[in-house]
Amino acid sequence: MKRTAFVSSLLCLATTFTFAADAPAKKRVLLLGDSISMGYTPVVQKLLAEEMTVLRPMRGTKMENCSGTTSGVANIDRWLQIDGGKWDVIHFNWGLHDLKHMKADGKTTSDLASDPPQATVEVYGKQLREIVAKLKATGAKLVFATTTPVPEEPMKVYRNNADVIRYNEAALRVMKDNGIAINDLYTLVKPRMKELQIQPANVHFVPSGSEVLAAEVVKAIRAALK
Repeated sequence: MKRTAFVSSLLCLATTFTFAADAPAKKRVLLLGDSISMGYTPVVQKLLAEEMTVLRPMRGTKMENCSGTTSGVANIDRWLQIDGGKWDVIHFNWGLHDLKHMKADGKTTSDLASDPPQATVEVYGKQLREIVAKLKATGAKLVFATTTPVPEEPMKVYRNNADVIRYNEAALRVMKDNGIAINDLYTLVKPRMKELQIQPANVHFVPSGSEVLAAEVVKAIRAALK
């Protein structure tokens, strides 16, 4: 190779490496939530693929359900260290599992209103505060998503929409006290439940419903970074 061609090649390589070094690192986003968030996570990841690294808790190759605040308190330290931690935004929700009713053994779900919730609204608020304290300590921008509405028709697991409202109100008090942004998915979904949720009565969402939620989550994440 002639000297001029060799030098030209070196300059080209140096320029390439310089551009790579100068390229800004992607913002890092952590999604925490139950099966509702598991439904919208892949869509959020796809929509933000060019801009951000979006991760959530995993069990091997499968997404992990963050369940209720009791599980949140037990696992939050582990979740915050996923892929080394260092989050720019954490978008999170707990609620649907806390307010579902359980049999006396505390392990089996119940379809009876007379059985107790997994966590009373008072316990939910207390545990949510404990989780939020650890989220704030990361220095990340935080966004809380309100719990989505549940159908009034009977379901295999007893949930009541009046409870969703009460638990959301308790959560909003925690967020207000901590200056945390709100992504109001409850208000988004409520008038469109028949369209967005699985029918007959189900708290989960059809694919197009998860896409609607994902779009709102993406909007909230981008707003948090402005």
